[in-house]
Amino acid sequence: MQARHREVRGSAGLVSLARDSEPLPAKWDPFPSLCLGHSGLASVFSNRTSRKSASRTDSDNMADGEGYRNPTEVQMSQLVLPCHTNQRGELSVGQLLKWIDATACLSAERHAGCPCVTASMDDIYFEHTISVGQVVNIKAKVNRAFNSSMEVGIQVVSEDLCSEKQWCVCKALATFVAHRELSKVKLKPTVPRTEEEKTEHSVAAERRRMRLVYADTIKDLLANCVIQDDLESRDCSHMVPAEKTRVESVELVLPPHANHQGNTFGGQIMAWMENVATIAASRLCRAHPTLKTIEMFHFRGPSQVGDRLVLKAIVNNAFKHSMEVGVCVEAYRQEAETHRRHINSAFMTFVVLGADDQPQMLPWIRPQPGDGERRYREASARKKIRLDRKYIVSCKQAEMPLSVPWDPSNQMLVAKDNWVLSSESNQVRLYTLEEDKFLSFHMEMLVHVDTAQAFLLLSDLRRRPEWDKHCRSVELVQQVDEDDAIYHVISPALGGDPKPQDFIILASRRKPCDTGEPYVIALRSVTLPTHRETPEYRRGETVCSGFCFWREGDQLTKVSYYNQATPGVLKYVTTNVTGLSSEFYTTFKACEHFLLDNRNDLAPSLQTL
Repeated sequence: MQARHREVRGSAGLVSLARDSEPLPAKWDPFPSLCLGHSGLASVFSNRTSRKSASRTDSDNMADGEGYRNPTEVQMSQLVLPCHTNQRGELSVGQLLKWIDATACLSAERHAGCPCVTASMDDIYFEHTISVGQVVNIKAKVNRAFNSSMEVGIQVVSEDLCSEKQWCVCKALATFVAHRELSKVKLKPTVPRTEEEKTEHSVAAERRRMRLVYADTIKDLLANCVIQDDLESRDCSHMVPAEKTRVESVELVLPPHANHQGNTFGGQIMAWMENVATIAASRLCRAHPTLKTIEMFHFRGPSQVGDRLVLKAIVNNAFKHSMEVGVCVEAYRQEAETHRRHINSAFMTFVVLGADDQPQMLPWIRPQPGDGERRYREASARKKIRLDRKYIVSCKQAEMPLSVPWDPSNQMLVAKDNWVLSSESNQVRLYTLEEDKFLSFHMEMLVHVDTAQAFLLLSDLRRRPEWDKHCRSVELVQQVDEDDAIYHVISPALGGDPKPQDFIILASRRKPCDTGEPYVIALRSVTLPTHRETPEYRRGETVCSGFCFWREGDQLTKVSYYNQATPGVLKYVTTNVTGLSSEFYTTFKACEHFLLDNRNDLAPSLQTL
């Protein structure tokens, strides 16, 4: 069961929040005064780092070396035995979830120094199976700690002992909450040391933000969008009534199912849920289904030893090659109790694989009137959201998506500590970063403006032509949500090219998550079916750029701009970096004057920050 985890998108970083469905040509940045570059999907801020021209310290060298191991890292290796497998001789997903939860819990408790409970699990995507006799290696470590909760990253790899081959099984993210009986827990912060740890530390804050708004995202979609279906046009003679797939099962929580606090293991509950969901899916397809996706879900409350857990499952919707099964878990203590506690709800996507390992056609589902039709349409909405997590804009969709993806291969600019101060003019500093394939630059200045004011003024790209001569016009195309907007930017021709350039830019703004972290504006090109390249303009691309704003004092802000140069603008960048042109400085000083001249324009807006 190989999984690709779609990380659901920290205000703590320059994070590219989009992935193009069609790659754009690497041409000229819309903001040549602060040009952009190539590599990966993002520039990520992890924490405030000093700019060093000297060599790294000994501890940094150790962190990058082979001898370093994250202090929260926990590893588990399990040999897959027949008792762990399903009817096909493959490792049961439920058993794997129990191992994942146990490993992640031990990692969380190693950091917290006290008992922890599972709060949520993000989406997990399964693609391959694990057979009897193979070894499952699970590694978990804390990516970031917040007040009393922490994000734990889990990586699962399968190993064939005979061939020595290894496969990545899945990457999962779980949230754990530290719990003490007599006192409130305040977790110590994690200290990322390697670049990989800094990346995960940064994006963990954004993922946390997306988890918190996840429920509202679904509600908004159902309230404001018409979910299309074709119930009336389907051939009812080939439809399976949804009620035929309904499953109800009860489990008594015994000591082996609980942790050292007496609370039921989250992984055990997930295993029971997977069991009833598989039965429901089997009743629709009359075959042995394969679990492909577990939807992000939250535990609403704990259950203890002695509880009776009632698990209910039903197929909500069947698409062409997949079906969604909804599972609900309720708990009660005594048989006479009439009130049941809602422990958890989850949604799992199954497919039926043929002899060629390709998904097979599934029968249609006929939902019951009322709640059945509601669940049917909600399943379509969740399918859309899962696709939107994969791409901010898909060429197959004309509507705007509701969420954005994360990619573990994101590149870091702000978190790098080997920036070199190249030059300084009029209190504006220009730093460069030379790597094997890329030249990046970073500009920095202090401005006597409130940090939130500077953040708001520069986050609206429509005002950029007021200070950047390289932006001729900026049009708001779509306000995706409160913090994300897509713009159409037109800039003058460069280097004798007769055509002006245009860009489709996603601007994402993020407020600080913790004290001492910056406000962030991340800029990234996206592809829109409604705004394709036209003969009038030459389409350019912005892959990795943005602003950070640090509060240095009362009415004093450090404004930083980061960018990575693409080959198409390398000559222009090196001309400025080497001092043969002063356009970088001129544009950045114009930005300073813009902030000073307009610092009193946003008093009402500041009250919302």
